[in-house]
Amino acid sequence: MTDIYLGADRATDAEAAAVDAALRSRGVDPVVRPETERLYTSGTARRRERRHFLLPALHALQNEAGWISPGGINYVAEVLDVPPAEAFGVATFYDLFRTEPPAHDGDTFHVCVDAACQIAGYDDLAASVRAAGGHVHLGPCLGQCERAPALFVQGAGGRPDHVPADDEPFELPQAGDESLRLLRRIGVADPESLESYLAHGGYRALRRAGEMGAEAVLEAVAASGLSGRGGAAFPTGVKWRAVAAETGRPKHVVANCDESEPGTFKDRIVMEQDPFAVIETMTIAGLATGAQNGWIYIRGEYPLATARLQGAIDAARAAGLLGKDAAGTGHDFDIAIWRGAGAYICGEETALFNSLEGFRGEPRNKPPFPTTHGLFGEPTAINNPETLLNVLDIILEGADAYRTRGTERSPGTKLLCLSGKVGRPGLYEVAFGTTLGDLLELAGGISGNGELQAVLMGGAAGSFVGPDSLGLPLTLEDTRAAGTTLGSGVVMAFDTSDDMTDVVVRIAEFFRNESCGQCVPCRVGAVRQHETLVQMQRRGSLSPARRALIDEMAEVMVDASICGLGHTAASAVRSALALGLIASAPSR
Repeated sequence: MTDIYLGADRATDAEAAAVDAALRSRGVDPVVRPETERLYTSGTARRRERRHFLLPALHALQNEAGWISPGGINYVAEVLDVPPAEAFGVATFYDLFRTEPPAHDGDTFHVCVDAACQIAGYDDLAASVRAAGGHVHLGPCLGQCERAPALFVQGAGGRPDHVPADDEPFELPQAGDESLRLLRRIGVADPESLESYLAHGGYRALRRAGEMGAEAVLEAVAASGLSGRGGAAFPTGVKWRAVAAETGRPKHVVANCDESEPGTFKDRIVMEQDPFAVIETMTIAGLATGAQNGWIYIRGEYPLATARLQGAIDAARAAGLLGKDAAGTGHDFDIAIWRGAGAYICGEETALFNSLEGFRGEPRNKPPFPTTHGLFGEPTAINNPETLLNVLDIILEGADAYRTRGTERSPGTKLLCLSGKVGRPGLYEVAFGTTLGDLLELAGGISGNGELQAVLMGGAAGSFVGPDSLGLPLTLEDTRAAGTTLGSGVVMAFDTSDDMTDVVVRIAEFFRNESCGQCVPCRVGAVRQHETLVQMQRRGSLSPARRALIDEMAEVMVDASICGLGHTAASAVRSALALGLIASAPSR
C-alpha cells in the first residue's frame, strides 16, 4: 500500500497545466489514478518509474506561480505517486524553490554574494535592481565569476529564466591561439548548428571510436592518463572500465554539469559554446562502457547552457547521431537533461544521483561506489564536461600524442577560471606545468591597485596561496606538494585593497548554508566555524584558543564527514589564517 495522504488543498488549473506540460514533454502521461487503486494497489513499480520526474514537476510549479503551493504539491504527489510530505521535503531542499507565497509579483533577481562578486561590488548591483523595482534575492555563486557582479533572473508566470549577460557577444580571451585543444572550436563554430560542428571536425571521434570498438577505446583512455577535472582527479580509464565490466543490469553515463563551486565557470562556457562536443563525448562514453542511458544534470542557474544542450540533443537525434544505432556504431544511446535547483551539494556525485531520482540531494555513504551502484542503484560512469572533452583528442590522436602535452603525472591541458583582480577575467586553457605567475600574466596581470595579496586556488573548497607561490607549476602533483589544489580550476586573485577577513567570513557562511545537514560533523562544524569567524571579525582578532578550536573542528570534519563538503569546508579558512590574511592574535 502506498502512503499518500493528501490534504484539502488543490492546484489551480494553471499549476496543473504547467505540471502536465512538463511531464508530457518527457513522455509521461499525467494521469491521476483513482483513490481506491492508489491506496489499495501496490504502487511500488509505478513510483520507481515516476519518482525521478519530481524535480521537473517542481520546476514547472515554481515557474508558473512563483512558488510551490500546497495544492501544487498535492497534484504532483497524485500524478507521481510520491507522498506529499516527501515532495515538500524535496522542494524545501533547494535555493531556487519557494514554499511560501512570494511577497512580490514578477520575477526574482538573484544576485551573487560570493568572493568574486563580493570584491566587485554586488551590493551596488543589488541596489540598482531594487531601485528599478525588482525583487532581489542575495545568494551563492551563479557561475558567472568572470563577469562579476553576477545576476540571474528567475522567471515567474511562465516567463523563462534569463541571465542578462548572456545577451552580450561572447569572447574567449585566447581566441585564435593555435595551442588550444579543448577550446579550439569556441568562437569558431556556431554552437547552435550541427552542420557547423561537423565542418569543424565534429563526430569524427565517435565514428573512429565505433571503428575501434569499446575495448580499444577503454585502453586508449586508460593509457592517456586522463584524470577527472571536477576536483577529485580520479583516473577516467579506471572508472570507465569498472562500469564496462558490469553486466546484466542497465548502465548509465552521467555528465555532472552542476558546476556550483564558487569561482568556477569553465563547464558553463563549454556547454554554451561547444554543446555538441559534450553530446559526442557522452556517446563515446556510452559506447565504451556499454551504457545506453545518458543523463545531463545541469545547475538550474544555467538557462543558456541548458537550451543549447537540448538543441544539440534534438539535432543529433534527428541526424541519427543519438538513439538507435547512434552514428552507425551499432550501439544504442540517448540523453536526457535534468535541471538542478540551486544546491552546491548536488555537485557531489551521489547527492546528484539522489536529486535526479527525486529525493533530497544528500550524499550516500561509500562503498558501494557509482561504478556498481550509481544512478537508480545501477552501474554509472559520471564525469564533468571538461573531462569528457579530453576524450575527443585521445581517440583521434592516440594516447601517446595526448601525453606530449602537460607532464608525466599530469598529462594534457587544463581549463582554468580566472576571476577577481586580473586584467582579463575569463576561461583559459594551458598545458599542465604552466606556472601560476605565467597564467596570471596571460590573463593580463593583476588589476585593481596592481599589488597581489593572495590567490584562491580551487574555489571555496580550495586554499589561498600568497605572492611567493607565483613560481608554482600548475600540476596535480605540484599543487598537492605545496599544500593547495587545482580543484575545479578556480584561480581567483585579490589585491592588497581587498578585505580578506570579509572574504573568508563569507566562505565560512557559504559552507554553513550549503551543508546538507545529514552528518553531524559537517552540520555542526560548519556552523561553529562561521560563528567563530564572525566573533573574530567583531573583536578584531582571533585568540589562540579560538584558533585551536577552528583546527580541531576542521580535523573532525575531515575525518568524519560523509562527503567532500565537510572534508574541505575549513581548507580556505585555515590557509588564510596560515598566510596571515585575516586577524589572529599571537600565541602567548
